[in-house]
Amino acid sequence: MIQIGKRYSLEVVKQVNFGVYLNAQELGQVLLPNKFVPTGCNVGDMVDVFLYLDSEDIVIATTQKSLAQVGEYAYLKVIATGPFGAFLDWGLDKDLLLPFGEQHKPAEEGHSYLVYVHANHADERIMASSKLDKFVDKTEAHYTEGEQVNLIIGGTTELGYKAIINNLHWGVIYANEVFQKLRFGQKVTGYIKTMRSDGKIDLVLQKGDKDELDKNARLIINKLRSANGFLPLHDKTDADVIYDKLGMSKKAFKKSIGGLFKAGEITIESEGIRLTV
Repeated sequence: MIQIGKRYSLEVVKQVNFGVYLNAQELGQVLLPNKFVPTGCNVGDMVDVFLYLDSEDIVIATTQKSLAQVGEYAYLKVIATGPFGAFLDWGLDKDLLLPFGEQHKPAEEGHSYLVYVHANHADERIMASSKLDKFVDKTEAHYTEGEQVNLIIGGTTELGYKAIINNLHWGVIYANEVFQKLRFGQKVTGYIKTMRSDGKIDLVLQKGDKDELDKNARLIINKLRSANGFLPLHDKTDADVIYDKLGMSKKAFKKSIGGLFKAGEITIESEGIRLTV
């Protein structure tokens, strides 16, 4: 079923002076204006487009890349405010409305907010909401421990970071298990750590022997901090020296510093490892 606010690959069925018409099935033939028609486009070609309502509430297509589609969360910037709410830049010529009634807190021009993009049931107009809890799935989640998931960082708690899992559920990443900089609205890959009996979901950002890896990474970071940010240890250091200094195997050490390096927490130099922050 073709829906407004989604991306599709649609067939060109007619060419006119002002653009081409696409077969949008249930929605009928939808115009793709000339300025978005790919060079050399002909009847029968397939074109990747986003469907939305224009200022006259007519379904129209564009080849511009929206930063989100209906049913997704996105971190978007307010470019203007008006009598009906705030307008967000989401990559299209027509800005996305964040109505006053859908603002978790008053939106200010120049600031960015994590919002959910949805279609108003009354008139099918696409709009945003920063009242995320209205849209996060409250039904029982069915993930498996170790499963890879897509995360959007949605805020902080006393425990760590809240994250939206696969555009559906809330989960938590514990602060003492985070070894990289995270920012509000950031999209990252994560893994299901624990499906708790109370229905809550614990997450991690590293896969594998996560408990051991997290423990070793924390130890290395703490040792670096107490040593003014530098330790004369690297992948060529003798295993006995690493064990004496850190109490871990050389294999565990190499795995941990590799993860910390990828996360941007350390640099690896010829003489040792250095804390970057």
